[in-house]
Amino acid sequence: MRRIAALLLGLLILPGPASAEAVLDAIRTRGALRVGTTGDYMPFTFRSQDGSYSGADIDMARRLAASLGVTVVFVPTTWATLNDDYAQEKFDIAMGGITRLPARLALGPFSRTTFVDGKRPVARCADRDRFSSLAAIDRPEVRVVVNPGASNEDFARRNLSHATLTVHADNATVFDEISAGRQDVMVTDGIEADHQAALHPGVLCPAAVPEPFTRLEKAYWLRKDADLERLVGAWLDEEIASGRWQTTLGAALQAP
Repeated sequence: MRRIAALLLGLLILPGPASAEAVLDAIRTRGALRVGTTGDYMPFTFRSQDGSYSGADIDMARRLAASLGVTVVFVPTTWATLNDDYAQEKFDIAMGGITRLPARLALGPFSRTTFVDGKRPVARCADRDRFSSLAAIDRPEVRVVVNPGASNEDFARRNLSHATLTVHADNATVFDEISAGRQDVMVTDGIEADHQAALHPGVLCPAAVPEPFTRLEKAYWLRKDADLERLVGAWLDEEIASGRWQTTLGAALQAP
């Protein structure tokens, strides 16, 4: 019994995981905020061929790092590997149009909502009235394209089981498949559908649906640390209250 009691006492006094409540301390000690981002989701995040990043959430990441008095380091990730990269602690926060999803919430906390959106289709402008409902899209002759992983592929597999579905590996070029006529339509976040239409005037158009197919919320995905959550929360409250976030997003929507 004494041996068992001693073992239990030893377990009680063992230190917990170093990362559990020390993320903010690690950021300050490191002198850098590691931001996970896909770099393929305009207007939130985009990585150019030279490796530089731009977009509304990229600008926000730089301001967040500046408020902490540290530099920012962008950590490349993908939608298919985002959850695993988070679990492996490859970054301190994920930014770039991240949707708050149950599977992600199970791993760690999100900030307050930065943008409310919903899934809508984007197609060639000649077909904008053709794809006005899920039923019109979910037909065997309709070629639906999605990027791998995350919410777009999940939505398509759950709601478009009769359509001909193609998973295109590169989210940065997935819309080229539609404009080139190799695919017909993609169901994605409404802001992306609108932005891609603006980038391809007269070629791509948001389909004429009466309302979005879903409701979703964008936010920043943080590692577990109560101090980091409070700090990011206060900073983001100020960014939104001052109008800086809205101005940043508006400018990114106008960018080529």
